[in-house]
Amino acid sequence: MVLKSSFTMLVVATLAVFSSYTPQAEAHSWADCIDWKFNKGGKQDWSDKGGKCTGYARRFPLGKEFGSLDSAYPNRHYQQDRQNPSTALPCSNRKVGATVGSDETRANPPSKAYGGQYGRMTVTSVGDTLCVRWPAKNHGQLFHPNNKVQIHLSKSRNAKDITQKELLKNTIANLNYKNCNPSSNEDRRPCGGCFKVPVRAKGIYLLQWRWMLNQDEWYTSCADIEIK
Repeated sequence: MVLKSSFTMLVVATLAVFSSYTPQAEAHSWADCIDWKFNKGGKQDWSDKGGKCTGYARRFPLGKEFGSLDSAYPNRHYQQDRQNPSTALPCSNRKVGATVGSDETRANPPSKAYGGQYGRMTVTSVGDTLCVRWPAKNHGQLFHPNNKVQIHLSKSRNAKDITQKELLKNTIANLNYKNCNPSSNEDRRPCGGCFKVPVRAKGIYLLQWRWMLNQDEWYTSCADIEIK
């Protein structure tokens, strides 16, 4: 009887441990903001209290909680075809890819992908600093590999999107993925990086945010930026 009672107590205790344990899910990131402006003082703070977004990716929905768009429909994490990522579609069309993501194809005109329910287009100038923000999605801790965020900027002005192969020839920055704010919420920990806008003629260009989670597992976000 004592043995039976002890066994029952052990089972109950074990179930209690498992029921209170919530595993940390791994998720996949995207560009939350293309033109993040820090509050006055210049302190690098990627939290909602530390600045504001003044330029977004294509058809980026407004009014959503930071880091929540992996559970939205459609979600924002577009994973390129893993078979040949260097020739995969650079921007999601919601039809192809290991994870199809949201529609980030070029609108005609590009301005149709911005405004209203979507965030505004980035407007900048040569030599300006652009700061891009993204959620860590449980990949910003010290023991995680620090695969760089690639920033590609097309040289084709006011033109249709170029291929991924061509974008890879137009890398303008490699950013530290784990450049993040301290946070107890590793999933929605805000991160980001900054770079200078290179020389381009005035016009609208494709900017791509691209990051590799695992080997040949690439995630991208696409934006139009207007250089004045």
